[in-house]
Amino acid sequence: MTTARDEIKTPTPTHPTALAPPATSAADLYTLWVDHVTKRYGGNTVVDDLSFTVQPGRVTGFLGPNGSGKSTTMKILLDLAASDGGRATIGGRRYRDFSDPTRTVGVILEPNAFHPGRSGRDHLRILADATGIAHDRVDEMLESVDLAEAARRHAGAYSLGMRQRLSLAAAMLGDPPVLILDEPANGLDPQGIRTLRDLLRDRAVRGNTIFVSSHLLSEMEHLADDIVVINRGRLVSQGPLSELQDATCLVRTASPESLEEILRASGATSHVQDPETLVVRGLPIDEIGELAFRAGIALHELAPHSGSLEALFLDWTGGDRGRAIPHHTWR
Repeated sequence: MTTARDEIKTPTPTHPTALAPPATSAADLYTLWVDHVTKRYGGNTVVDDLSFTVQPGRVTGFLGPNGSGKSTTMKILLDLAASDGGRATIGGRRYRDFSDPTRTVGVILEPNAFHPGRSGRDHLRILADATGIAHDRVDEMLESVDLAEAARRHAGAYSLGMRQRLSLAAAMLGDPPVLILDEPANGLDPQGIRTLRDLLRDRAVRGNTIFVSSHLLSEMEHLADDIVVINRGRLVSQGPLSELQDATCLVRTASPESLEEILRASGATSHVQDPETLVVRGLPIDEIGELAFRAGIALHELAPHSGSLEALFLDWTGGDRGRAIPHHTWR
């Protein structure tokens, strides 16, 4: 699938608002704004008062467990689903209001948005003809995603990874300044993932807005500048990945369970790494020390600790203990 048209210091937690101001610069034109968006299907709320922004010139990873509302949020951004509250815009405008959406927003939502009896090249040529794009661009895109040698083969015979690469070529066909990609790395081999990473990083350097969902946390750790994490339709964390990873402390004490209870009551998330060690997130290091001092708990070590994205994700979404996690936004 190419576009919605084709498919029809320690950081301090704050509470974000994503209200879109009028676009006043070229960069503002391509900022994604999700502003208090809610979506229900029957009695089920799949997106719940969700707010965040996605900035140009950066790769923003969109993370969450299965069924957390990621795909629905992307569909609302692309006017493929209507929200029950709030609004989602690109530079303050609805997707449907762009006069030439193909050259503004490139999209991957489904890996099979093509006729299986057409070749990969013919699929892209049809899209190019529909949007006034020169056929030279088709060959350029096939080359960029390593499909030039398979361009004459029927797309229906492509592997999942090849279909994903064809979808990426289609999304970039109009050289749009915004890419909204749902699980583009699904089915890719290591070389394909590296190619995807290089392409997206290059476009971000050029000032493009890159918004990409994925379950491949190890790859997102290499790719993303910023991340937005949702769980059960709600925001649980947002900010620069490097800052979020550094906002972690290692605490060694003979009473980890007692200290963990105190820290959680103050809004921290934590887990016991070993019988005398806690990994703590969500509180400044000096506040952790002060709370331990007031409780009379001796600390043997209190130090900054850089955590993996996987560990952070499990804490944020409650995946390690099945508990709800309060959201943190770092600025």
